[in-house]
Amino acid sequence: MIPIDLRGKVALVTGVGDDRGFAWHISKALAAAGARLVFASHPRLVNIVANILERDLDRESRLLPFGAGELKVEKVLPCDVAFDSMADVDEKTLNDKRYTKHGDYTIQGLANTMTKEFGAVDILIHAVAFSPEIKNKMVDTSRKAYLTALSISAFSLTALLKALQPLMENRPEGASAVALSYLGGDRVVPHYGGGMSTAKAALQIDAKQLASNLGPKNIRVNIISAGPYASRAASAIGDIDEMVNHAAACSPLPRAITAQEVGNTTAFLCSPLASAITGHVLYVDCGYNVMGIFPKV
Repeated sequence: MIPIDLRGKVALVTGVGDDRGFAWHISKALAAAGARLVFASHPRLVNIVANILERDLDRESRLLPFGAGELKVEKVLPCDVAFDSMADVDEKTLNDKRYTKHGDYTIQGLANTMTKEFGAVDILIHAVAFSPEIKNKMVDTSRKAYLTALSISAFSLTALLKALQPLMENRPEGASAVALSYLGGDRVVPHYGGGMSTAKAALQIDAKQLASNLGPKNIRVNIISAGPYASRAASAIGDIDEMVNHAAACSPLPRAITAQEVGNTTAFLCSPLASAITGHVLYVDCGYNVMGIFPKV
């Protein structure tokens, strides 16, 4: 049997906000393969995530696939990827008690803590996306919302890799970064507006450029473009259940994807089994992306 063995590797998973999203299920797959986990959550969500990791009520959601035990996370760190350093933080946020209690919640603060407490990062998962106007058509999107979507959903991958590069370069068996995209970065998807489609398109080409930039440092950068999935975050899109049902009916594999399938694919991409794969957009969508004309549903 060919194993996926990530024992001893430090995995930093960004964008964890609950126990339903892709970030959570990716974390479970990485943990099942033996990785050490560190979460980077938005400052407003740190306590929520910490509670999910401890409460008996949530124990079932912490059970790992393949009978590998229970999810354990070594640290839950605050990080708002909109800020590279504290010098970038606006006055309103500087005075927000939900932020100030965490100290340095910027990307540089995250990198500093990872350097001090772990000394290395073998795996980076980028699962961050946000647009305040995601339900707006492109023609109705404001400049501010458009730039926010690009900053948080796309540029943050570049900012994170730049800050973490000293911790990731020339690791044994190399380091791996995986970011999450969606078909809306390639094609028009109704209700996926507010600059989010543009951000996903930018994320995908950024990942390819970063793969070229960081390849000499033995850092691989890939994208998973997952099919529609009814996470809590996706509820902001509108009609997510209709999107899931449509994709399930029209895909070559006529069913919806599962979050665990995205997790399993991520574990593969982060493992030595994928050592020659970089700069790639891998679709985990039951083949929905290959269809040109859809059957009547």
